[in-house]
Amino acid sequence: MTKLVHVETTEGIAIVTIDNPPMNVLSTQVVAELGDVFSEIANDPNVIVAILTGAGNRAFMAGADIKEFPSWLDMQAEDLKNMNMESHKVFNFIDNLAKPTIAVLNGITFGGGCELALTCDIRIAEEQIKIGLPEVKLGLFPGGGGTQRLPRLIGPSKAKELMFLGDPITADEALTLGLVNQVAANGEGMQAAIKMAEKMAGYSLQALSRIKKAVNQGFDTSFDAAIEIESGLFAEVFGTEDVKEGVQAFIEKRAPSFKHR
Repeated sequence: MTKLVHVETTEGIAIVTIDNPPMNVLSTQVVAELGDVFSEIANDPNVIVAILTGAGNRAFMAGADIKEFPSWLDMQAEDLKNMNMESHKVFNFIDNLAKPTIAVLNGITFGGGCELALTCDIRIAEEQIKIGLPEVKLGLFPGGGGTQRLPRLIGPSKAKELMFLGDPITADEALTLGLVNQVAANGEGMQAAIKMAEKMAGYSLQALSRIKKAVNQGFDTSFDAAIEIESGLFAEVFGTEDVKEGVQAFIEKRAPSFKHR
């Protein structure tokens, strides 16, 4: 079986590429391979930041593999839910990966592609892309976390509008909404992501992972509970070797050399 998800690692950065031509759709195989690749990244001490993109320049991911849908029509509701939850496990794993993640949207980012991009911490969109959740046009609705992650990112009212209408928006519109962090010129998204990732990779993973954990865990709780989470993580980080190195480097007026321990 031809692999559809590839990973290359260099200098603390893992670049994950979905290569399922022509439009990099989210098939069952792609979901499984994403789970395998990100599990490897999670366990690789040499990876500090992960970048996710699609092969070619037509699509980051054009959505789910609709050719698989007919076989779902006769499934029992419980079986269909269980299958869907398996995909959620992979998406949630990427979302909660204890390392920064950057999605490079280098083409059409529809449906499941948009939902996958939402699992990443940062999204960089090339200026030519279109992004959206068009499931309603098929009598469906987003089932890969879109109804939950998108409202948390851009607010429930605007998220409902995008999902109710199903129409794509441009990169600039997505930037205005806060759906993407940055817009890059056509063909320059990966360059922008690598530049960002290189800076992150120069910092301590001990700090980066706790920033992510504090934000993710604190977001859906009360402010007081979130401060408790932050305070506990702040206390933890002072027990790391990297904090000692960072403080000593500051005192000695030199650049720190973090070991991610």
